[in-house]
Parts: sequence; structure tokens; C-alpha cells
Amino acid sequence: MHGATHQASQVILGLSPLLVALTIFVATYAVIVTERINRAIVALLGAGVMILTGVLHQNEAFAGIDFNTIGLLTGMMVIVAITQKSGVFQYVAVKSAKLVKADPWGLMAMLALVTAVFSALLDNVTTVLLVAPVALLITDALRLNPYPYLFAIIFASNIGGTATLIGDPPNIMIGSAVGLTFNEFLFNLAPVALVVLFLTLIPLWWFWGRKLSTSLELRAQVMGFDERAAITDVKLLKQSLAVTALTIAGFVFAHSLGLEPATVAMTGAALLLLLRALGQSAEHQAEQVHKSFAEVEWVTIFFFVGLFVVVAGVEKAGALKLAADALVGFTGGELALTAYVILWASAVISAVVDNIPFVATMIPVIQNLGPVVGQENLNTLWWSLALGACLGGNGSLVGASANLVVAGFAERAGHPIRFLPFMLAAFPLMLMSIAVAHLYLAWRYL
Repeated sequence: MHGATHQASQVILGLSPLLVALTIFVATYAVIVTERINRAIVALLGAGVMILTGVLHQNEAFAGIDFNTIGLLTGMMVIVAITQKSGVFQYVAVKSAKLVKADPWGLMAMLALVTAVFSALLDNVTTVLLVAPVALLITDALRLNPYPYLFAIIFASNIGGTATLIGDPPNIMIGSAVGLTFNEFLFNLAPVALVVLFLTLIPLWWFWGRKLSTSLELRAQVMGFDERAAITDVKLLKQSLAVTALTIAGFVFAHSLGLEPATVAMTGAALLLLLRALGQSAEHQAEQVHKSFAEVEWVTIFFFVGLFVVVAGVEKAGALKLAADALVGFTGGELALTAYVILWASAVISAVVDNIPFVATMIPVIQNLGPVVGQENLNTLWWSLALGACLGGNGSLVGASANLVVAGFAERAGHPIRFLPFMLAAFPLMLMSIAVAHLYLAWRYL
């Protein structure tokens, strides 16, 4: 991604690549925020303009797309699409509603908790792919507005994902670049993630939880459901659960086997498609594969493709590097100040650009700080970056992959999540979680 200089002359009309890239970036975001035009169209157009104006060469645009994220999303979406045909999500929905006696607030807290735990053990994108359909089913049965529930799931997924090496893409990137282990992430980040999760439930209860209500009839109706009756296809259930278990095991051991999550998810999807196809006629197979692929959230996938290219343009023009250098210039290499600035800057920037390219830019910057702050202190800065980037993803709808996946489900179910209303509620809540992380860093390391 280097070499902005020798490319500069090829930018249209000899304009500054930085200026052109930033203009395209700002324009793309401005249009996404208005929501007049579907976000996938805007992102792909922005990507096209980045290439046509000469900021990026087409090969660089392709290199900028994180196919690991794309493959992970697509593979898991296929697995989820097939799995839900067995009725297991309805089963989980009824079971979890019964556990909290179909109480609307209890349900929200329960979904948040389950999402956070699974996000730490799987990864936050896979988790929301499994949990969002469940939330939509329960809220539908209880005739509740699904928005507060989906909001809680988005927050819990990014908070839970912060806790472990495999929970959130920024952690995977930091871990592999620096050689930090699963246990180191768990030991250093899980305690603060737990505190942030419980503190986030308080405003959620205040905003929505205390006002949510449903009729006693509907609650009684849900309590009367037989969860076992929800399972419509036992053979498919067994196949799906076996493949999902294998895929999860794949995620856990992927790093030590030198595999990327995308490979694991895509192989799992192919295996499940194969198990379904065995013994079927060619026509029936074709129909089933068509249906499974049609369930993939293509709008979300193509939005990512466009967004990655737009951010790659900004990165290549040198904007992210300028931001990172300014950061170091500002702190003068003083450890505590550097840690706090990395934390807050990562959070705010990750709320606006997807946190993956930002973290990719920051890793070499922090590695170069070794001589300034002392090699033994670098880990503190890695934890600052991880906390800022992962928790900052909650600040807006485009802050993290998981947010967009939930938005895709919501749109399909006819309850679209709007960019600005989401940000107005999410951004202050995200800043609160960063304040908690600030205190944690100060108390534990500084």
C-alpha cells in the first residue's frame, strides 16, 4: 500500500491524491448518512470513482478488499441460511424467552449477555448472524419493536468481541502482527469488557428497557409454546449442528493451523451444502443451492467491498498515516499520554471508518514507538489500540462489520436501522465505554 509519491502524477488533472481521496471519502459518507440512496450503491460508486480518478490502480483496489472478512461473512451466511431451515433458531428463541418468563427487559439483557459471550468465543460477526434472526423472531411473537433489541445485540457483540484474540478482526490483526496469545488477550481485556457490558445495560434499560411492555396474553402465549415443536427437520438439525461445531472448532484452532477464518467458514458452508445435496436429484440440488445463496445478505457484502476500496484510497493517499504521525507528534512519546491518545483517537476514527484498515495502519506506527516509550511498555499501547478500535466500532453503523450485518437483517425484516438516529444514540454510549477503558488503563498499567 506504499508508493503514493510515484502515483501522484497519474491522478486526474494532476490534482493532489490526498485531496481527491478525501473528497471522495467525505462525499461517500455524506450520501450514506442521508440514506437517500442504498448504501451498497454509494460505496461501490465511491470505489469506482477512486479508481477512475487515478487515486488507486484497479490491482490496488482489489488488494484493499479484505477478502478474509468477505469470505467469513459469506460462508457463515450460507451456514446460517441452511441451519435456520431446521427450526433451531425458533427453538432457541422460545427457550430464551421462557427462561426470562417472556419479560421484555429480561429478554433484552439475556440476548445481550448471550451475544457478548458468543462474540468472545466465536467472533462478533458470526455471532450476530446467529443471534439477530432469533431476536427478530421473539420480538415478532411478543409484538415488540425489534430496534432496541438489535441495538443491544450490536453493542454486546462489539464489547464481547473485545475480550479475546478471535472475537474481533482488529484483535486478530494485532495478535498475529505482535505474537500476542489468546490467553494474553483474555487476561488483559476480558475484565474491562465485562465491566463495560454491565455498565452499558444501565442506559439501555433507561432508554428502552423500562418502557418496553407487551400484553399478558402474548407473554402467556409465548410461555405456552413448545420449543421442541419448532424443530421441523431433525436430520438437517443434526447436520447443521455438526457442521457448525466443526466450523467453530476451526475458528478456535485456525491461528495455530495457519488458516484464515474465511477458509474455515467457506469450507463449512461447502460441507453443509454437500450434506444437503447427497441423494437428491440434480434439479432439486440446483434449487436448494440457489435458495441457500439467495439468503446471503448481498447488499451488506457489496457495501463492504465498496467501503474497503474507498478506505484503501484514503490510506494510499496517505491520510491515515498523516493521522497516525500527528498522533505521535502530539504526545512526544510520553507513555500515558500516548496510550490515552491512541485509545480515544482509535475509538473516534473506528466509529467513522471500518476499524480494520485503521488498525492495519496503526500497527507499524506503534511498532516504531518501541525506542521512544520503551519496548517493555509497548503492550500497554496494544491494549489501548485494541480497546479503542473494538469498542469504537459501536459508534456508528459503519464502525464494525457486525453492525452492518445486523442492519442487513433488520432491513430484510422491514425494520431498517437508520444511520443518523443510530449514531445519535450509539456515539455517546460508545464514548462512555471508552471512558471506562481509560480508567482501566490508568488503574492497571499506568
